[in-house]
Amino acid sequence: MKKLWERLRSFFGIELWIMDTSALSRLRAALIGALRVATVVFNDVLSGSLTLRAAGLVYTTLLSLVPLLAVSFSVLKAFGVHNALLPFLSDFLAPMGPWGADLAGRIVEFVGNMKVGVLGFMGLGFLIYTVISLVEKVEEAFNAIWRVRALRSILQRFSGYLSVILVGPVLVFAALGITASLMSTTLMQKLVAVWIVGDLVSAAGEIIPYVLVCAAFMFIYVFVPNTKVRLGPALTGAVAGGVLWETVGWGFASFIVASTRYGAIYSGFAALILFIIWLYLSWLILLVGAEISFYRQNPQYLAAEPGVSVPNSRLIEQTAMSVMFLAAKHFYRDRPPWTADSLAHRLGVSPSRVEETVEALKGKGLLAETAGDPPALLPARDIGTISLRDVYDAVRWSGGGKRQRIAAPREVEAIVARVDEAVSGSLGSETLRDIVRFRSGEGQEK
Repeated sequence: MKKLWERLRSFFGIELWIMDTSALSRLRAALIGALRVATVVFNDVLSGSLTLRAAGLVYTTLLSLVPLLAVSFSVLKAFGVHNALLPFLSDFLAPMGPWGADLAGRIVEFVGNMKVGVLGFMGLGFLIYTVISLVEKVEEAFNAIWRVRALRSILQRFSGYLSVILVGPVLVFAALGITASLMSTTLMQKLVAVWIVGDLVSAAGEIIPYVLVCAAFMFIYVFVPNTKVRLGPALTGAVAGGVLWETVGWGFASFIVASTRYGAIYSGFAALILFIIWLYLSWLILLVGAEISFYRQNPQYLAAEPGVSVPNSRLIEQTAMSVMFLAAKHFYRDRPPWTADSLAHRLGVSPSRVEETVEALKGKGLLAETAGDPPALLPARDIGTISLRDVYDAVRWSGGGKRQRIAAPREVEAIVARVDEAVSGSLGSETLRDIVRFRSGEGQEK
């Protein structure tokens, strides 16, 4: 066992990351990529970052569950589909067994007896704030997974949250209602009577829950993060998360059936404790699927052994020069501007590294972002007035606000001064316009 454990550690810690996938077949390369993603996601779960966010979302969910259902119930009641709320909650809490059905009935009964009109202005405002805070916490968790630092504007968040809270439940329950109505039609009943069609419908009934869960996950992965998520990576994460959610639900239900003594130990609190555990597992699975989508879209994060890598100063300076050069070149030649994601793919570095560089260049007034979604990058001023020394200094002195100094020996200060003079003398008065107009660099860009 010890040798097997050492072999596994060697494979997943070293060998998996040094394989040249370009020399492998497409199937084996895809398998290696999937193993890399699974390894990094597993390490992220063990590190505690995902579990901590899942626990925070459980707390926010418990606080805002009833207000969220009350708002959704009011909207659904206006469309006449509020009766589908109980079956929906019953399906979600099905892994809890009989406790789930009882808890779903109690929640719906409590929500139905809740009178929003008697809350007053302050009460209604707190109700809406509690609901919005849940969606905001979910967005923050997804933005952290996607390494997104910029938040949506207040107007965008307000309109997006209202769409999720008000329109989302109507669409979900309308789709469920249409499916149920279709299955109850006379034509469908006659078709089901045919043995071949009946078998197909029965098989489809087993698959439909997985499809619906995967579709819901995919919708969340595409629209919640404040970045552009491609459909392919979102579908990959949604399928993995949906299958994992249904599988864990089956396992959780089996655990509940085999652990009947919990009711005797915790008495009336057993349903609440199991509900909290199931909420935690659901949020954790949703975040795991989001991580899979992120790594599927950004494989450059998987190019090295998992862990925190600290870039050297040469890489930081090279990245800054490359970002400014490419932004200036496209601007000078009237080409579509770059975005942070497209620059990351072009340079082969992580998007977070590009975003940190962009922030440093913006802070020195060298780079500006448009108001688009995602924002495009443009030179902040005439490229003929941006010297290469300005770009070099922007990242060299970034992070501290002021030029911090230490009590270094005079001999070391003299060496650092010589380095500064060498850099200044090498760059001279050369500007971005000079290197953009240099024709030998035209063939280097892909």
